[in-house]
This record gives sequence, structure tokens and C-alpha cells, in this order.
Amino acid sequence: MTELPVRHFLTLAHSSRDELLQLLERAAELKAAKRDGVEERRLEGKTIALLFEKDSTRTRSAFEVAAYDQGAHVTYIGATGSHTSRKETIKDTARVLGRMYDAIGYRGFDEHLDELAAWAGVPVINALTEQWHPTQILADFMTIQEHVAKPLEDVAFCYLGDARFNMANSYLVGGAKLGMDVRIAAPASLRPSDDIVALARESSSSRITITDDVAEAVKGCDVLFTDVWVSMGEPADVWADRIDLLKAYQVNAETMRLTGNADVKFMHCLPAFHDTGTKVGRDVYERFGLDAMEVTDEVFESPASVVFDEAENRLHTIKAVMVATLGS
Repeated sequence: MTELPVRHFLTLAHSSRDELLQLLERAAELKAAKRDGVEERRLEGKTIALLFEKDSTRTRSAFEVAAYDQGAHVTYIGATGSHTSRKETIKDTARVLGRMYDAIGYRGFDEHLDELAAWAGVPVINALTEQWHPTQILADFMTIQEHVAKPLEDVAFCYLGDARFNMANSYLVGGAKLGMDVRIAAPASLRPSDDIVALARESSSSRITITDDVAEAVKGCDVLFTDVWVSMGEPADVWADRIDLLKAYQVNAETMRLTGNADVKFMHCLPAFHDTGTKVGRDVYERFGLDAMEVTDEVFESPASVVFDEAENRLHTIKAVMVATLGS
């Protein structure tokens, strides 16, 4: 398999269909090699900085374990662990880290990602920004390959909920590039921007549906996706309006039934508010009487849910990106 022709991995818009398929193939090979204890270390001697201006569980863990598995060393730099954006510009931070590390994994803001890529002089991998989450989508598509007995171009999936940000954007563009049947179910005020939709439609094989009709959107789907109704960085006082807008887009048993597919799968990038086991979940229950938000516990804990396979695959797909970018 060839290496990535571009150094950075910033959005799926910068990758071709063949490159995405190669990354998925490599991720499957790396997963099998780790499982069988025969993994070849291709990143010996490499150093990777994880500059995270936003908190993380799965992404940070996946980057760190992937690097260790491949023989690389990692430095985690959290939001309060450096001078970045407070005493030092991103441009200056990029030029410092680029002198010390072979690559940078960045989680934070789109404008900072672009500036890092422009000035670091080493590969930058997007670990989540407001508009894009490319490594998550690779993990999701890998999970589909494992659980849906169809080629990706024959798969229909629907994302339900707040579709203005990174997850819906990345599903649209990534799914279109791979020729998948991509549906978005969202109220008009929470849909992807016209620019993102136009970018997705550039793929000649794209099949894209954007509607507020849940029944229409999910009919015949192989997979249903959703995400939290209030994103990182948004104020807590938006919950009331967001619940009013999105309660009809909750993934529940009826939503799954409306697909007409007894084998439909449920996926979520996590964390998910499917019960009252978190502080946010308890607060929302006390204020609004909801014991679940974007997905019910019944669906989340059902055999149709493959969310933890999806979470594990963050490791293998991030490893594939790192090997393709830095491997020798």
C-alpha cells in the first residue's frame, strides 16, 4: 500500500476515494496484526505531540495506544498545559513543536488547525475541530464494514439530530466520496451549511438526502447515527430550545422500526446521553423530565448497538493514518 500523498490529514475533503479505502484496508490489517500478536512496529524512533485544546477520552486514548503499539513516543499537551493561545500564538507554537516532533495530533479549533498545518513543517492530524472529525468517520466506516454485509457503496445510513457541525459534515463528505447513500434528518435551522453540502455533492457518485422527515430519512437504512444535542463549547442555556427542536429526532425503538430493516445497526461517536448516569443526564432529567436525549437506553444497550466496536476502531484507524503518514 502506498503512503498518503499529502502530509497532513485535516479533513476527508482532502482525500480521494482510493486513499480512504486504503486507510480502511490498512486499519483492518493493523487490527488483525494486533489481535494475532504479529504487529510490525513502523514508527520506531518517531515522536508525536498531542496538542489538545479540548478534552477527550477516545481520541486521546486511541492516539496514545496507537503510537505505543507502533513504537513511537507521545507527549500530551492539554488545554492548560502550555502557553498556546494565551501567551503564545498558534503560529509560534507550531514552529516550536515542529522543531521537536515528527507529527502533531491537534484537537480544538479550525483556524488553529489550519495555522498549525501552515507553520509546523511536520504532518498535522485532525483529532477534532468544530467543523471536522475525520478520524472518527474512518472508525465509523470501518465498523460498518465489520457489521454490514454489503460493500460501502451499497450502504445507506442516516444521521439524525444537530447536523451543523463536525459529525454531520464529515459523514456527508466522507460518505459521498465513498459513494454511499447518505441521509441527514434535521430541522431546517440545524442543517449543514450550503458550502458543506456543495462540497459533498462534488462527488459524482454521491447520493444525498437532507430532510426534516424522520420516516423518509431512515427508510431502508443499514445504520443510524446520532450525536449529542449540545456540542462542546456551547452554553448550558441552549438546552431548552435544543430539546424542543430535536426531541422528534431521538433514536428510539420506533426510529429503528421505521427503517424496515431488522438488522439495522446503531452507532454514536460517544459520549452519549442515553440515561441519567451522568451529571448532564441528571440535570436534564431534573429540568425537563427526559431520562434520555439523543438515544434511548433501550437502543443504546440493544444488540443493534455497535458503539463500543466503533470506539475501539478509533485506535485502529488512527493507527492507520499515523502509519500512512509517518511510517517507513
